[in-house]
Amino acid sequence: MSLESPSADLLARVRFVLVEPSHPGNIGGVARAMKTMGLSRLALVKPEVFPSAEATARASGADDVLYHAALFADLPAAVADCVLTVGTSARRRTLEWPELSPREAAAVLLEAAARGPVAVAFGRESSGLTNAEMERCQHLLRIPANPEYSSLNLAAAAQVVAYELRVAAMAGGSPGGLPRRVPDGLPGGLQGGLHAGPPRGPEAAPPATAAEMDGLLAHMEETARAIGFLDPAAPRYLMRRLWRLFQRARLDRTEVNILRGFLKAVLLAARRGEGE
Repeated sequence: MSLESPSADLLARVRFVLVEPSHPGNIGGVARAMKTMGLSRLALVKPEVFPSAEATARASGADDVLYHAALFADLPAAVADCVLTVGTSARRRTLEWPELSPREAAAVLLEAAARGPVAVAFGRESSGLTNAEMERCQHLLRIPANPEYSSLNLAAAAQVVAYELRVAAMAGGSPGGLPRRVPDGLPGGLQGGLHAGPPRGPEAAPPATAAEMDGLLAHMEETARAIGFLDPAAPRYLMRRLWRLFQRARLDRTEVNILRGFLKAVLLAARRGEGE
């Protein structure tokens, strides 16, 4: 079966982000995995070696994917314009995260891609994504590998995810061709994270990007400190949980602007109070 627009257009909005890859051969292997499944947008965060003859050799003809790869200083910069980011991990985290299988993640990613760029973040070969980097992701993707030997090569993991994205796109480019259900194990409060809110019409405000959400969180932290709600000496998980709350709400740009206007008013009132 061939893959034609608009499904191909959705795949064109999916970005694979490799965070600090140490082996150039893995970069080439990921490029090859992407191109075989119709994906083309590759982003590299501080690769140890790039460009590289080894990467080109391992790409086996996917040279164009390597040529157009974008370089970034960190993960937030690589996904700043994205409306959804899914982080891959072979291990569960201390703070519970909305977890998806590759198939479920593909459906969620393509649904969001109808509204803007989306990303799949792959961590370092040796240690994966840090907790701080996972906090920039709305979902955690785990490949259900053999628990007795769950080590997957970076390119192999990328191939699994790329394949599921293509299957989902061929089913219609949205979750319409896949089971619309909440993944097992998600807390009840997170269930809306997959298909939150009513369908957005053509006149709806665009979804907030990662950069806009970062700005909202920074504004929230500044305000919380100013009014004494956040103790800088003992912040614990407050800002992390607020980040999760905002991400789960799937805010649009207008909603972010409303919240920031409210925070601005709170800050002004707090500063007037200090001056009295």
